[in-house]
Amino acid sequence: MEKKYQKLKARLQEINDLNSVNALMGWDQSTYMPPGGAAARGRQQATIGRIAHEKFTNKKIGKLLDKLEPWAETLPYDSEEASLIRVTRRNYDQAVKVPAQLIAALSEHAAAAYQTWAKARPENDFAMVRPYLEKTLDYSRQIANCFPGYDHIADPLIDFSDQGMKAESVRAVFADLREQLVPLVQAITAQEPADDSCLHKSYPEDEQLAFGWQIAQAYGYDTNRGRQDKTHHPFMTKFSLGDVRITTRTKEDDLSEALFSTLHETGHALYEQGIDMSLEATPLAGGTSSGVHESQSRLWENLVGRSRGFWEHYYPKLQAAFPDQLKDVSLDTFYAAINKVQRSLIRTDADEVTYNLHVMIRFDLELALLEGSMEVKDLPEAWHGRYQSDLGLQAPSDVDGVLQDVHWYAGLVGGAFQGYTLGNIMSALFYDQALQAHPDIPSQIQQGEFGTLHTWLKENIYTHGSKFTANELIERVTGNPLTIDPYIAYLKNKFGELYAL
Repeated sequence: MEKKYQKLKARLQEINDLNSVNALMGWDQSTYMPPGGAAARGRQQATIGRIAHEKFTNKKIGKLLDKLEPWAETLPYDSEEASLIRVTRRNYDQAVKVPAQLIAALSEHAAAAYQTWAKARPENDFAMVRPYLEKTLDYSRQIANCFPGYDHIADPLIDFSDQGMKAESVRAVFADLREQLVPLVQAITAQEPADDSCLHKSYPEDEQLAFGWQIAQAYGYDTNRGRQDKTHHPFMTKFSLGDVRITTRTKEDDLSEALFSTLHETGHALYEQGIDMSLEATPLAGGTSSGVHESQSRLWENLVGRSRGFWEHYYPKLQAAFPDQLKDVSLDTFYAAINKVQRSLIRTDADEVTYNLHVMIRFDLELALLEGSMEVKDLPEAWHGRYQSDLGLQAPSDVDGVLQDVHWYAGLVGGAFQGYTLGNIMSALFYDQALQAHPDIPSQIQQGEFGTLHTWLKENIYTHGSKFTANELIERVTGNPLTIDPYIAYLKNKFGELYAL
């Protein structure tokens, strides 16, 4: 059995290497590749993706799994061997249902769609990218239909990112959350908004990047295994456990853009860098779900990076970095500015209280697209309508509307957005457990020390990689299933104090 297991690992490592090459090409396309390379890059990524898919769906892997599964059942559930066989079986059963030609076609199309979106967005030209989005929607339905028997066509796509979740279960969580959030948003936005003008002075790009990079390293980001570059839409990517990269974007007149993008992506990177090195180049060497992954980016960005204690330590350093802009701005003013609650148009710029309303809009729209109750041509109008009804706002153009997020233009329609809100919920859940284990974490953060929190997260979440599903991980860490209670308590405590509710 041990020989068969090593044979399986060798095959999986080869597939991992191919997928890493594809990820590297994707990173390059989003950072340094000249626009003229788009067509060839799409073809290249499609070729690598097809080869990797064919190798993974080879019947030899299925036969190895058939022989190894009885052995795995005799091993501890959380052992590397049992976990690798269990997770590979799930991935294999999914992969064999999707034709390699469909994977290749989608990969090539996604590269072309991304390049078109990158051009269409600054030109406010939805018509330019609309045919690509229509084709993406068609591919998304084709892939979902490779998994017949679903309750909702989005279910297979959601399950790819957040195993065990379905459209119905996500809707139920969102309904409970909306019931709590809407009154909170109304109570806060009825007041005079915080003055955030201090964030919108002129902040040189190099100094912004240097300050964010300093905090990323203080959090525990290993720069020997990572780097940061600029891109249109910030992301984290990994080519191995020894090469985990982050990206950010800057605005000279918005200090928060690069700073909190960097802290957010650092949270993702800490997760990947914290995975046990013994899992390298296997299906276990990655985050377990989009929701759990997002819980870490939101935890480090918001629960830590926007906390009062954090800025009691870092604000003097920020003032020293930007003396002309911040010398006359108090900590109270700055803290209120970075936590300003306001109905807004841009998801990535949204505050913690309104953010999830943005996600719910996108989730509902993509379900309507997949169901066929709405056509792509009607998406901009539907987008504006939802923002008007949910947030009382009308975007001046599609740049701040349907063109603002990259997701539908670089991947599938369906399965991505729910992870952001699930991650917000889990961020408070995990942070609450860390505080129960180490009540002194807040006082350490006030001193600019993050080692205890980072170590707890590494030992309880990161090191396992994807051995456990999100639901299993939550049960292991908290002893209970997913609940929104710690997240709602966090929001009400923090913003109740800020806005004297």
